[in-house]
Amino acid sequence: MLKFFLVRILYQISVWLYYAAIVVVSPFNHKASLWLKGRRNWYTRLKNALENNRKPVVWIHCSSLGEFEQGRPVIEAIRRHSGDEVFILLSFFSPSGYEIRKDYPVADWVTYLPLDTPRNAKRWTDTVKPATALFIKYEFWFHFLQAAQHNETSLFLVSAIFRPNQLFFKWYGSWYRNILLKFRHIFTQDEHSASLLNKIGITNVSVSGDTRFDRVIQIASEEKTLPEASWFANGHLVLVAGSTWEPDETLLLRYIAETKFPLKMILVPHEIHPSRLTKICQSIKVPYSLFSECNENANALKRAQVLVVDKMGLLSTLYRYGAIAYIGGGFGKGIHNILEAAVYGMPVLFGPNYHKALEARQMKELGCGIPIHSYNELKEHMDQLIGNARLRENLGEVSASYVRENTGATRTILQHITDFLPAGMAITHT
Repeated sequence: MLKFFLVRILYQISVWLYYAAIVVVSPFNHKASLWLKGRRNWYTRLKNALENNRKPVVWIHCSSLGEFEQGRPVIEAIRRHSGDEVFILLSFFSPSGYEIRKDYPVADWVTYLPLDTPRNAKRWTDTVKPATALFIKYEFWFHFLQAAQHNETSLFLVSAIFRPNQLFFKWYGSWYRNILLKFRHIFTQDEHSASLLNKIGITNVSVSGDTRFDRVIQIASEEKTLPEASWFANGHLVLVAGSTWEPDETLLLRYIAETKFPLKMILVPHEIHPSRLTKICQSIKVPYSLFSECNENANALKRAQVLVVDKMGLLSTLYRYGAIAYIGGGFGKGIHNILEAAVYGMPVLFGPNYHKALEARQMKELGCGIPIHSYNELKEHMDQLIGNARLRENLGEVSASYVRENTGATRTILQHITDFLPAGMAITHT
C-alpha cells in the first residue's frame, strides 16, 4: 500500500510539473497558450451546458485529432442509432483536437478536459454523471477514471494498442496496471496487444481492430471534391504530402526541384501558422501557389508545381487527387495517419520512425508502405513509382485492399457495449 501511495504522489507531481511547463512556455508557444485559455472557467461552462439536461450522458474522451478520428465512427454510430435520446459529451486534451472539432455537430457539447487532479475529476464527474464513457486509444487519466468508476460509469477503452516497453508491463508497473482494471472492457487493435494484457491478468479484452479503417472508408465514399485541387491536379501525376514537418519538407522540396519527371505536389503542413508557411514558401524553388489564394489567380494555380495548403481540415479529401502519398512525422515522434491516403489506392511513403503504427508495419510487409531514411532513398523510390506505372498501380491496389479487408471494428465494439449503454438506446447490429 505504501508503494502505491508513493507512486500516486509521483503521478500527481508529474501532472503539476506538466502544468507548470505549459504555463512557462505559453507566452512563446501558441498551442500551450490555447491549452491554458481553453481550460479557463471550464467548470462554469460545463455546468451551464448540462444545467437543463435530463438525458443520460455518453462521454467520449480523445487526446487529440488523431484519436478523435479513431473514435468518430463509434460516436456517429451511437448517435445514428440513439437519435436525441442521449447527451453526447466530447472532451479533448490537446488544442489540435479541440480547436478543429469544437463545433462537431454530432456531439451535444465539446470541451477541453481539465487537468487530472482529484478535485477537478470529482467536480467533472459530479456534474456530468456519465452513464457510459469511452476513452480512445491511449488516454489513462487516473483521477478521472477513478471518479468515473466511483460514479458507476461503464468505462471502455477503444482502439487501444499496447507495446512491451510501456509501464503497464514493467516489474514496477503494478500501480499503472491497476488503472487498466478500471475499464469494464478494453478493445484492442491487434492480437499482440490483447496477449500482453492477458499476461498481466487483464482478461476483459476483445480484439476489435482499428476503427480508423471504418472512418477512412466512410470518408472515401462521401466523394467530396475541392475545385482548387481539381484545377491544380488536372491531367498531372500528383504527390500528396500530408501532415509534414520541416525534415519531411526539406527532402520533398529538394526532390520536386531536382526531379526530371513531370510531377506536381500538394503539400499539407502539419502546422500552418504564418512563420511556418513563410519558411516553407521561401524554400520552394519551383512555381507554387497557396491554397487560400487559388481563386484570386487561377492561371498561377495551373502553372504551379507545388500547392501549399494553408487551411486546416482538408487533408483527407486532398488525398483523392494523388497517385503517390507521403506521410509526415516519421523523422520526429512518429508518422501521422497513413490510412487516409491508403484508402484511395496509393503507395505510401513515410520516414523511419513508423514502428509505433501497426498499419505502417503491416503495409511495409505488403510492400505498399515504403519507409525512407534519406534523400537518396526518397529519390530512388519516387523515381521507381513515377517511372513504372504498373508498379505504382499494383501497389496502390494492395493499399486499397488492405484497408477494405480490415474494416468492421465499429460494429464489433457496438455489439459488445450495447448492454452497457443507457436505457432507450437501441443499437441495431447492422
